[in-house]
Amino acid sequence: MNNPIKTLTKREWSIWLGSIIIVLISNLATKDFDLLTLVAALTGVTSLIFAAKGNVWGQVLMILFSILYGIISFRFRYWGEMLTYLGMTLPMAVWSTITWIKNPSENNGNEVQIQSLSKKHIVALCISGIIVTAVYYYILKSFNTPNIIFSTISIITSFIAASLTMLRSSYYAVWYAVNDVVLIILWVLASLKDPAYIPVVVNFSIFFMNDMYGFMSWKQRELEQAEV
Repeated sequence: MNNPIKTLTKREWSIWLGSIIIVLISNLATKDFDLLTLVAALTGVTSLIFAAKGNVWGQVLMILFSILYGIISFRFRYWGEMLTYLGMTLPMAVWSTITWIKNPSENNGNEVQIQSLSKKHIVALCISGIIVTAVYYYILKSFNTPNIIFSTISIITSFIAASLTMLRSSYYAVWYAVNDVVLIILWVLASLKDPAYIPVVVNFSIFFMNDMYGFMSWKQRELEQAEV
């Protein structure tokens, strides 16, 4: 549990600070400024930059982000997002934290050891993904969740992303990027009813770019770890 800030490269400092500046501007420029949304966004981008390095602090901050985002989703009655992050992403982030601590990289103890997916992993993900999606869909339907189709898609992408994070796979970031696209659509629809949610759209656009960087970073380290 070292200080992850000390290990940031110049590129990562640029990505992190650039993301923070854009988030600050987009949130402070709106007439309906919401402190909780700003704090959640800053927590989220910081979590992603640390996760891109394979540092366990990325998962610790994801736990905090899940709580904050769950509250934001509750206020707009996006029950799917609230249930997904509080009931699924949060506990899986706790599990990932434990898993990452137990599996440090052999050539750099500050980073997690990346794992290649086996056929058993893929089959288990497919089966559990179908079950989780079906269960959550009926829950969302009973709550009359707005935009239920996109909310359901968000659930399956979040589940796979969180599962791959726990499994220490480089492809976790790809699925989080896919989930970001779904969330952008969801919050654009919410913003049409309440412009106060426009900053949330900007926030997830920044998350998308950070997740794509995370994937590239993990693939590079995966090659480096394979050479050891």
